[in-house]
Amino acid sequence: MANLFQFSTRLQNKLDTLKSRRTPITLNGVHFSGPLIMAPMSAICHAPFRLLMEMLGAGGTVSELISCYGINYKNVKTLEMLRSLPQEQNFGIQLFGDDPNAMGEAAAFVEQEIGPKFIDINMGCPVRKVVTKGAGSALMKEEEKLGKYFNGIKKRITIPLTVKIRTGWDENNINAEQVVHIAKEEGLSFVSIHGRTRAQGYKGLANWEIIEEIASKKILPILGNGDLHWPHQARERLLNTNCSGLLLARGPLRSPFIFTLPYLESSDDITFDAADYLEIIEVYLGILQHFFKTHRPIETNLKKQAVWMAQGLPGAASFRSEVFHQNGIDQTWKFIKAFYGQLAQNTNGPGANFGIMPPAAQEDFMAGGHG
Repeated sequence: MANLFQFSTRLQNKLDTLKSRRTPITLNGVHFSGPLIMAPMSAICHAPFRLLMEMLGAGGTVSELISCYGINYKNVKTLEMLRSLPQEQNFGIQLFGDDPNAMGEAAAFVEQEIGPKFIDINMGCPVRKVVTKGAGSALMKEEEKLGKYFNGIKKRITIPLTVKIRTGWDENNINAEQVVHIAKEEGLSFVSIHGRTRAQGYKGLANWEIIEEIASKKILPILGNGDLHWPHQARERLLNTNCSGLLLARGPLRSPFIFTLPYLESSDDITFDAADYLEIIEVYLGILQHFFKTHRPIETNLKKQAVWMAQGLPGAASFRSEVFHQNGIDQTWKFIKAFYGQLAQNTNGPGANFGIMPPAAQEDFMAGGHG
């Protein structure tokens, strides 16, 4: 097993070279070590995953959305979702709920007990069970109530408050800019904008014209989000954006070097291969075993990460179908190690293309959710 919280010198040197080229950003009191930030994703962005993303070069991370009511009722499963790791440097906790008093109470608890760098409000989730309760994207329809809503949360905490929104409820109700103005009036630090409406869900294309137009007005710092699946896309957007930073969601799941490869220069002799992928999964397994108390979440997260990173690689389809039939952590790890180990031998060091965009990659990856 690889060293916990540490990559090999071989991999770490490559990452450090690229990470050294990042420009840290500070957005009204919220510091990130780089402008490429891991977006919040439900059932994915727990502490072990967040830490792994920071190790791979994410400038910061945001937790999965967590119910304010679950926190206030001291629900055991909800409180488990709040756990963090001391090695995390720049993470925020994202809360959802329709009531400002309940949100404020939960935010105050999180600040005192967990100690994140900021609290983020979820106003972007399009899922029916969230929206029908008046939370998530449903709040985009309540402009007249947002000032009181934001204020009710902010007055309960001393750390920065931020919000993640969509462009609007549907194409006939695009109001992201108005929400940004309200956020500024209530003292929020920055706004993250996902370039789709609630009606779109996660289908179609993100509207970057809207994001860039709002960001150009400098109302508040804006983090743009949507359709940045590969390093070259993140690089192009970084070079031509009005945004203060970018949120990456699905991309990092299958392209683990998406936070660093945008900084690759033509003169660099830096490539990533299957051995690097395998090492990442091994380190992640160690973090999972350190963090979780039972075997099930360890095995489940191990399988999911290995499958995401195999997307588009030779033999990925059969690997995906077979890995979920493995029983137990040891058997699962042995199977994963054999797959990536054989891939490393067969590809004979495929180089940077391995991390940039495998030729068989499918752009509909996780089209049912996660930005």
